[in-house]
Amino acid sequence: MCGPLVSGVVIDYSVGKCTFVGFCVSLVFQGASALTLDAKGRMAVPARHRDALDALCEGQLTITKHPDGCLMVFPRPAWESFRDKVAALPMSAAGWKRIFMGNAQDVAIDSASRVLVAPELRAAAGLGKEVMLLGMGSHFELWDAERYAAHEAQVMAQPMPEALQDFTF
Repeated sequence: MCGPLVSGVVIDYSVGKCTFVGFCVSLVFQGASALTLDAKGRMAVPARHRDALDALCEGQLTITKHPDGCLMVFPRPAWESFRDKVAALPMSAAGWKRIFMGNAQDVAIDSASRVLVAPELRAAAGLGKEVMLLGMGSHFELWDAERYAAHEAQVMAQPMPEALQDFTF
């Protein structure tokens, strides 16, 4: 069984490794994982994402704040693209540049497949022991589990946004 085709990389989950077929550009991350932060603020990277993250960025990630109160976790190439877009924003967006770039922390997946979330970022996102990691395409969102449940309930209670009204399910 093969996983997603990445521009230049085929993720083959049946043998648990990535086969390179050219230059790697991007990968689509999706799905939710309920995780636990340990006493030092480390979370285990879900097994289903480990090979892809190793192939895409050799386990090099960047974590920063998200406007919705969670954290964004980027594979380094996706972060570099995002960072370049943020850096190009006009002076009127200087506050957002500070939020995204000023709070960015480069981290690496350790030999036990864990990532350390800095205390400042954990506090900013209100992360407790129980967290949710959501695949959001090019990156992940990291939420406190209770906060995410409340956020999702709030979104579901609202009317369907106009952009989705003609969407077919």
